[in-house]
Parts: sequence; C-alpha cells; structure tokens
Amino acid sequence: MDIEDLRIFVEAADAGGVSSAALRLGISKSMVSRRITQLESELGVQLLARTTRGIALTEAGATFRDYAARISAELDVARETILPAGELRGRIRVAAPLTFGPTHFAPVLSQMARLHPRLQIDSSYTDRFVDLVGEGFDCAIRVGYLPDSTLVARRIGPILGALVASPAYIEAHGAPSTPDEIVNHEAVLRNNEAWQFTVEDKIVTVRPRGRFVADNGVSLVAAALDGVGLAYVPELLVADHISSGALVPIMRSHPIPPAAIFVVRPPTQYPSRKVRVLTDMLIECFGPSSPGGDA
Repeated sequence: MDIEDLRIFVEAADAGGVSSAALRLGISKSMVSRRITQLESELGVQLLARTTRGIALTEAGATFRDYAARISAELDVARETILPAGELRGRIRVAAPLTFGPTHFAPVLSQMARLHPRLQIDSSYTDRFVDLVGEGFDCAIRVGYLPDSTLVARRIGPILGALVASPAYIEAHGAPSTPDEIVNHEAVLRNNEAWQFTVEDKIVTVRPRGRFVADNGVSLVAAALDGVGLAYVPELLVADHISSGALVPIMRSHPIPPAAIFVVRPPTQYPSRKVRVLTDMLIECFGPSSPGGDA
C-alpha cells in the first residue's frame, strides 16, 4: 500500500472534493482520482461516494480515514525527526489578511523561505475568511476577535485598537468624549460593524453610522485621513499617522478592548511542523514579549 495514496485519500476526504484536494496538494484532479481509485481497488471497498456536491465518505471510508490520517501524520513526524536540524521541505499554503499581510506578515513568510530553502511557500492575501479545508490552506493568520468555529486556533499576540479622526474632521464636527456620543458622528465602517469600548470596567457596544463602507482597513484609514469620519482601526495601521499629526486619537479614557493575532488551522490531530514553525516565528515577532507587545 502506497503511503502517498493514503495521504491523497485523507486530503480528499477532509476537503470534501477532488478539486479542493488537488489544489491543496498541488497536483492534478485526475491524479487525485486515479490514486484514490487505486487505493479502493487494493482494499476492495469503496471509500468515497461521488455526489452532485462533490464526494462523501462511505461507512468504510469514514472508518479507514482515521487510520490513514494517523499513519500519514506519524510518518510525517518520523520524516521530520531524521531531517537535518531545523530543515523544512514540501509546501505550505497560508492565508493572511490583506490589511496587515503585505506589510506585517509577508516579512515573516519571506524570512521563513530564506531559512528553509527546500520549502515552498504559497501565500494568499484577502480580508475575507477563507475556507481552509475547502480551499486547500494549511493555516491562516487572522486578526481581530475570533468567531466560534471548528478550527484550531493559537493566539500569537495582542492587537490594540484606536479611535481616530483627522484634525479637519474634529475642527468641523468636534470629537465624541463618550461612546453614546458616537451616534451623532459620521464614521467610516467595515460593513455593519459594532464598536466596543471600556466604560468603568464594562464593555459597551455601539453601532456607528456612516456613508463610507469598505472591506479593508487601509481604505478606512484613507477615508479618515480625508476627514470623512471617525475610524475604529488597529493602532498598527495608524501609528505613523498619529505621530505625524495627520490623525488624532480620541476617547482615550474609554479604551478599545484588545483583540489579537491568531494562527488557525483545520482540526487535524497533528499540526504539521511547517505550521508549528510559522507559528513560533510569528510569536517571536508579534507575541507579548516582542517589541511593542503587552508583556
């Protein structure tokens, strides 16, 4: 029995389709189908049932999947153990936010590529929440407040928020001093977001209004710089603008509850060493004990 057939079967089972598995593995769809058919022929049972929506595990396939995943994972651990110290190889697909990815996370990925010349890194930058399994990603870097999901998450470090406005906006409209005054102001928004502030050790939520909506934090900062409205954004995005005086932090007496950077991955039993190494590098750069952290 070929171990690669087991690995391809597990990927197809977890991805729910041949196309997604092929994308994740970096091989053709015909190759995925052929290897799974070969495995089924060798075992003498049908592992996957083809449906209009993709594929589904048969009863035998569901049982065999757990054994195949365990064997593949243990073999990966054995391979990594005998590699030269610290060496990574293969391929890792990472999703990162467009707002922070190119400026803050891309340097970590490029450093990883430099340190591990046999490793192929495939990164995608978008502010939408990608389907890690369906789209074939090993992990994603996410910023903010993590919603409940079946994904496994590792907290990397804190992200502090700031409420800012341009001097021109403040001169024309004033600045709110308490959360309940925000409804009287124009805001630049990421969809129908709610803003949270700390008031006497309690979290207060307000829903601002505004006519400028974008799905990207950089766009919100640009609008705030032009005096369109208040912006509720991570401090990392506006630190230089605050230093130059182009934006002014407001309502400091009611701080924004801290968010965080996370690495999330599919809920497999064994995280790959590539994901573990990337996570450690991000913690070193953005964790609490790093420069700018909250330690």
